[in-house]
Amino acid sequence: MVRIAVIEKEKCHPDRCGNYLCARLCPVNRTGSDCIVEGDDGKAFINASLCTGCGICPKRCPFGAIHIINLPEALDKPPVHQYIDENGFRLFNLPTPLFGKVVGVLGRNGIGKSTALKVLAGVLKPNLGRFDGEPADLNELIKFYKGTEAQLFFEKLRDGKIKAVYKPQAVDMIPKSASGTVEELLRKADEKKEFEKVVAALELERFLQTQISDVSGGELQRVAIAATVLRQANLYIFDEPTSFLDIKQRLKVSNFIRSLANEETAVLIVEHDLIVLDHMTDSVYLMYGEEAAYGIVSQPKPTRVAINVYLEGYLKEENVRFRDSKIAFTERPVYRQKIRNDLTKWDGLSVKLGNFLLKAPAGVLHRHTVVGILGENGTGKTTFVKMLAGVQKPDLGIVETNLKVSYKPQYIYGDSTAKVREVLGSAVDQYSVQIIKPLRIDRLLDLSLNELSGGELQRVSIARCLTQDADLYLLDEPCAYLDVEQRLVLSKTIRDYMEHKGKSALIVDHDLLFMDYVCDDLMVFSGIPAIHGEANGPFTMEDGMNKFLSKLNITLRRDHDSKRPRINKEDSQMDKEQKSTGKLYYS
Repeated sequence: MVRIAVIEKEKCHPDRCGNYLCARLCPVNRTGSDCIVEGDDGKAFINASLCTGCGICPKRCPFGAIHIINLPEALDKPPVHQYIDENGFRLFNLPTPLFGKVVGVLGRNGIGKSTALKVLAGVLKPNLGRFDGEPADLNELIKFYKGTEAQLFFEKLRDGKIKAVYKPQAVDMIPKSASGTVEELLRKADEKKEFEKVVAALELERFLQTQISDVSGGELQRVAIAATVLRQANLYIFDEPTSFLDIKQRLKVSNFIRSLANEETAVLIVEHDLIVLDHMTDSVYLMYGEEAAYGIVSQPKPTRVAINVYLEGYLKEENVRFRDSKIAFTERPVYRQKIRNDLTKWDGLSVKLGNFLLKAPAGVLHRHTVVGILGENGTGKTTFVKMLAGVQKPDLGIVETNLKVSYKPQYIYGDSTAKVREVLGSAVDQYSVQIIKPLRIDRLLDLSLNELSGGELQRVSIARCLTQDADLYLLDEPCAYLDVEQRLVLSKTIRDYMEHKGKSALIVDHDLLFMDYVCDDLMVFSGIPAIHGEANGPFTMEDGMNKFLSKLNITLRRDHDSKRPRINKEDSQMDKEQKSTGKLYYS
C-alpha cells in the first residue's frame, strides 16, 4: 500500500496552533523519530516513510491542512505532476483528447482537473513526481505513457501535429491582463479571420464597444470563449465554459463548442452543470481523490454511463467508492403532502431601475415549500428577490414583509479578517450534522474569510443564511463556484433542512439538474434582458418547467437508469413526441 502525506502550506499556521501541534501529538515523534518536523519554509513537514497512518494529525490540525492518504494498490506509477515538495499535491494520470469528439472531465474541485488541462495545453510542464528537479520533456512523457492513447497524443504534440489553445477557469482575471474594447481584444486574437461568424454565434454584438473592464461575468465568459476559438488550433480546451451564464446562453455555448469537433479538431472541457455536460460531450473522464491532496483520472466512459456512475458514487472497475451515498432522482414529480398556508404574497409589483422595468403580477409563497426561480440574466430575478427581502422597495404594489427573511446575495465578498467560526457563531455546534459537516465547513472554521476560495466562501455564506432564524430563506445563485459534488450535496442539504424545519426557501439558479432536485414549485421570468422583465408564478414544478422549456424550445427526458433529466436531441422522435403532447419536462 502506498501512503502519501500532503500539507496545504497556505493553511498551515504553526504560530496559531501552539507551535506545531501535529508534531507534538505524533506517536512516531514521541518515540524519538522525526516523522513531523519544521520544514525549510517554516511550515510542518511529514516524512511519509515514517508515518504509520494513525490519523491523529489530520484530525487534530485546527486548520485542516494535513491529509494522510492510502492510495489504491493498482496505482503503481509515480504521479504525472507533483506540486511544491514531498508533501505537495499529486496528480495521477491524464485525460486524453480525441479528434472528432468532445471529451469531458468530471470531478470535484481541488483534485487537479485544471492542472490536467494545463498540462495538455502546454501551459504547465509536468514533472513526473520530480518536484525538486527539471520538468519532464515530451520524450519522457511518451515513454511514461507507452502503450496508451496518451502516448500517441504526446507524439503528435512533439511532432507539431497538435496545437492547443486553452480557455482558463478564472475569466474574471481577464480585465487585469487585458485592456481596450471587446472588439479590440477579439480582433487581436482572430487568427482564423472568423470574427463576424464567432461574434454572431455567441451574440456579442451588443457589447463589442464596451471596455473589457466594464463587461459582466457572463459577457466576459463568452468573450473568453470567442478569443479561444478565434485562435488557429486543432485542440480547444475549455475550463468551466458555462459559469456565469444563464440557461439560454449555456445551451447556445454548448451547441457552439460541440460544433467545433471534427476529424481534424478535438475538444476537451471541464464542466460542472451535468445537464450541459451530458448535452455537449461524447465521452467523459471521471476524476476522484481528495481536495488539495491528490487526484486520479479514471478510464473514459460514454457520457451517459459516466454521469450515472458519478451519481452512484462508485467506480466498479477501480473498486473505489468516492461518495457515501448515491444521488437519486424520481421518474415523476414528487408530490409532497403539505398544508398550503400562505407565507407571503405580493400584488402588482413594479420597479424601474434606470432603463430597466420589472413587473410582478399577484403571487403567493406558501409555507414548507422550496420555490425555484428560472429565467435569463438581466430579467430581474435578483431584483425580485431583493424586494421580498426588503432590500429593494417597489415603485408600485405591495409586498407583505411581516416575516423574518434570511438572504444570501448573488455576489459575496471575502475581504474580512474575521474567522469562519466567528461568523457562524453558535450555529457551528447547533447545525453541525445538518449543515456544517455536509457542506464541509468544519475544516474551514479557523480560517479567515479573506483566506477562502470562491467555493469555500460560497459554502460559508450559504451556511450563514440557512442557520439564521427566519421564515423564508432567499438564496441567489448558490451554485456559483461550486463543483458538481458540492451542488448535489447542497441540494440535498437544503431539501432535508426545509422539510425538517418546516421552513420555506426561494432559490435563484441556472443549474436545471440542481433545481430539479431541490424545488417543489417554480417561478418563471420572461422579458428582454436589461430592458424589461416579468415574474410569473409560482407554478407547480411540472407546469413551471413546461413554461420555461417552451421558451428555450427544448425538451427533457428522464434517464432510464438514474432518472436524472437529460436534454433530447432537437427534432428527435422523443423531442417531437413530447412537444406534440405539451409535456416538455417529463416524458
